[in-house]
Amino acid sequence: MLWGYEPNSVSHIHPHQVRSGQETCGSNYICCRHSHSHTLFANLNPSAILFSLPKIEDMVTFKITRVESAPIDGQKPGTSGLRKKVKVFTQPHYLHNFVQSTFNALSAEKVKGSTLVVSGDGRYYSKDAIQIIIKMSAANGVRRVWVGQNGLLSTPAVSAVVRERVGADGSKANGAFILTASHNPGGPNEDFGIKYNMENGGPAPEGITDKIYENTKTIKEYLIAEDLPEVDISAIGISNFSGPEGQFDVEVFDAASDYVKLMKLLIKLLCYCFRSIFDFQLIQKLLTSPQFTFCYDALSGVAGAYAKRIFVEELGAKESSLLNCIPKEDFGGGHPDPNLTYAKELVSRMGLGKNPNSDPPEFGAAADGDADRNMILGKRFFVTPSDSVAIIAANAVQAIPYFSSDLKGVARSMPTSAALDVVANHLNLKFFEVPTGWKFFGNLMDAGLCSICGEESFGTGSDHIREKDGIWAVLAWLSILAYKNKDNLNGGELVTVEDIVKQHWATFGRHYYTRYDYENVDAGAAKELMAYLVKMQSSLGEVNKIIKGVRSDVSNVANADEFEYKDPVDGSISKHQGIRYLFEDGSRLVFRLSGTGSEGATIRLYIEQYEKDPSKTGRDSQEALAPLVEVALKLSKMQEFTGRTAPTVIT
Repeated sequence: MLWGYEPNSVSHIHPHQVRSGQETCGSNYICCRHSHSHTLFANLNPSAILFSLPKIEDMVTFKITRVESAPIDGQKPGTSGLRKKVKVFTQPHYLHNFVQSTFNALSAEKVKGSTLVVSGDGRYYSKDAIQIIIKMSAANGVRRVWVGQNGLLSTPAVSAVVRERVGADGSKANGAFILTASHNPGGPNEDFGIKYNMENGGPAPEGITDKIYENTKTIKEYLIAEDLPEVDISAIGISNFSGPEGQFDVEVFDAASDYVKLMKLLIKLLCYCFRSIFDFQLIQKLLTSPQFTFCYDALSGVAGAYAKRIFVEELGAKESSLLNCIPKEDFGGGHPDPNLTYAKELVSRMGLGKNPNSDPPEFGAAADGDADRNMILGKRFFVTPSDSVAIIAANAVQAIPYFSSDLKGVARSMPTSAALDVVANHLNLKFFEVPTGWKFFGNLMDAGLCSICGEESFGTGSDHIREKDGIWAVLAWLSILAYKNKDNLNGGELVTVEDIVKQHWATFGRHYYTRYDYENVDAGAAKELMAYLVKMQSSLGEVNKIIKGVRSDVSNVANADEFEYKDPVDGSISKHQGIRYLFEDGSRLVFRLSGTGSEGATIRLYIEQYEKDPSKTGRDSQEALAPLVEVALKLSKMQEFTGRTAPTVIT
């Protein structure tokens, strides 16, 4: 049974089952519930433990309270949920209003009697928020809530739980509240976030998030079971309660074990179809080879809850290869964004940055706070996320068993470089360009149109779930390396990450690419800049005159627009998704306001230039793009509008 408890000599006894003489459900423990205490028994006859099982009438009961409230400004979900500073979320009624607005936006059958997952990346305020959501779930008629132990579940693991986990009573999840601000910092003075995922395991579509926002503007009250005792989310087990609408359960489960079990069970399940997700034995040969060295940095985020179990215990990597793999509420005071700026320790260990290690590992990777993003590094070599998804797609059929029967299609977000487009054209694959936001990929996957997708913001994934998956991306790269080196692990010369990337450029050409982030810009100034860029698009002659005045060696703009997307599955239209300037030589400038920040505005500038000549694909990226960068900054009047002389982050 997928995600169910494995039968053994211990039984999980329900009180009504003991009294009625029914068989036990074959779980791996007996949970005797009384005031949240959980006692584990082994090899005991049910009749011998009747004294420890509470009577139904002794079950803790709760009442539903209607709390008067009023709208609070600024609760519009962004690209991936609502993100604000902790001090905003801890205002009276703030979290409560958003959760109730979410319940009100869902149909009754998705709430009443449903099963919800509530967990996240473990950042500061998560534990308090989980208790609030549990109490509100009970009051709104939810039947059961599943919580990862200590409130920890990576975003991809939540998607997998929603899609695959089956409870001991046969229940399946209807949706999830994920408590994360992704790659944003955590701590009392930093960021918190919440988003809702649907029954397919993917983020709520715009139709739902728009309803949530409208509800936040009109809310008058929320429902909560204030007298429901707090659940001990550090202890695995089930707590039972009784309310006006019947029984309500909270189950705390081992998040790491279930994630590993998912990987293994999918492998076993798919083996009946003569394929598996990854060839773990081949990856293990790579990771245990004395010729290959490996490093993984969880940046003190939730990925650390899985890293040892997967990379060390399952695949044989040395424990010393793990960095910052203990999840912390404040991410160790760092910024859990896996890029060259914030993943300083890994960057240095991989032979890059200001103080590079003299003997770097062959392969390195990092995760963000909720483990859905990834950064891939080779020895003294950085792989851009745009190149990463293109390289995975180009090698997937040969190197990753899950895709051995071919790819259904591929997709990228609009700001991501066109490297994936070239691969799709070469392999004659369906190709889709979508707005930023994983929910757009989810629609394509549900319709069977897309197998692999990615975003330039370090997100990569496949149709095994409906979220980007940082650990999956690392395993995909290890699979490619293992496949390329299957005959080289007994003394031959290794095919490196750099070799794979440069061979890809030689075959498909190189998309020189960089992103400039201007974080916490005044929101009004950011909107003025974007309006100015839209206005400039009405006169391309004037645009090209400005360009030639800045750099005569830069091609003319052939077309310019504001990206608009019509979903091929549901027909929905998403407007104002980014401002594009498309050059005659295939170069691109893209400007977007990011929806992932917690305050102010983040302007993202994407700069891309395509080079087909193999003799010109080895240049330094910033050097190759310098003329276009100069044009972009002058054309947009970036300094005049924002007051910034340099970006916050360059990737």
